[in-house]
Amino acid sequence: MAFALTGARLFDGEAMRDGMAVVIDGGRIAAVCAEAEVPGSIERRKLEGGVLAPGFIDVQVNGGGGALLNDRPSVETVRRIAESHRAFGTTGLLPTVITDAPEVTAAAIAAVKAGAVPGVLGIHIEGPFLDVARKGAHEARFIRAMTVGDVEKIAAADCGAVMLTLAPNRVPPALVKQLAERGVLVSLGHAEATCEEASVALTAGARAFTHIFNAMSQMNGREPGMVGAALADRECFVGLIADGFHVHDAAMRVVLAAKPRSRIMLVTDAMPTAAGGPDHFTLQGREVRREHGRLQLADGTLAGSNLTMDEAVRYCMTQLGVRLEDALTMASLAPAAFLRRDHELGRIRADFLASLVHLSDDLAVRQTWIEGR
Repeated sequence: MAFALTGARLFDGEAMRDGMAVVIDGGRIAAVCAEAEVPGSIERRKLEGGVLAPGFIDVQVNGGGGALLNDRPSVETVRRIAESHRAFGTTGLLPTVITDAPEVTAAAIAAVKAGAVPGVLGIHIEGPFLDVARKGAHEARFIRAMTVGDVEKIAAADCGAVMLTLAPNRVPPALVKQLAERGVLVSLGHAEATCEEASVALTAGARAFTHIFNAMSQMNGREPGMVGAALADRECFVGLIADGFHVHDAAMRVVLAAKPRSRIMLVTDAMPTAAGGPDHFTLQGREVRREHGRLQLADGTLAGSNLTMDEAVRYCMTQLGVRLEDALTMASLAPAAFLRRDHELGRIRADFLASLVHLSDDLAVRQTWIEGR
């Protein structure tokens, strides 16, 4: 049955609009019109102020609500992660499996494929084709070289969007090209690669950089590194963890100055502590604890985050001075474009999927819809 959402300012993915209604029918947006133009036969649901916006899309979610995909790669875990983050405005996400044994990665792919969980848009495979020199919290014993057989398995995953983080100095450009041609969304990360190596991977078909500044070669005047390659290329996407721990505010302002908002994706890199989880958990036999909001291993290494997407949006506004419209773009339309889903996600317009978030005036999440539900 069709219904109309009224009573809130509308951010349609590009601009703020007042006095508008969104008519939803069958999981899609049937119309965006003035409130006075809603037919009397359609049920009205008044939202009492705030902002109605495209739902947040997070392409890097390891866990949430106490669940971790690597720990138990099952449909139940995928569902728990998605449901936990939905309460914080995320209506689309990629459950993320980090570097692990091949059978764990295979089980995670199978769980995403079998689950058909609302809001799950595919999977992010972060590793194991990384550079040990920039492994971060990834276990070195599982890091390995990529083979042609790996390309086939990943390209044949058939579970929605498939994002793969790899090291451009460890995976040959020819394999990057094969992955990209098969539809895999290749992202560069966890590498001590040169700027040239990263640029060659972009030319071969890589599309993004995973959590910019973190676990990658840094920028200096004579060797710009992966950070320099990411900032110099206007078309590639970058994932940004806006929590105040992973990237200094000044460095985030550099990203905002260098990159179009349409190419910056807010990501959480969330772990089980996020979205209502406990203060500690075990990652591949190692304890990770939350200390003053920061997640770390015993040696101080950052191990994901405690972030939710609504917090990332608020951080961008309050700490970085980003306009609400730009923060919402980085939380929805930019990742939708990276996923090649911006023809139906990331905007509020006729024929798009009705995946939406209602925010209060202080940007707390009041309600979400995934395909109208």
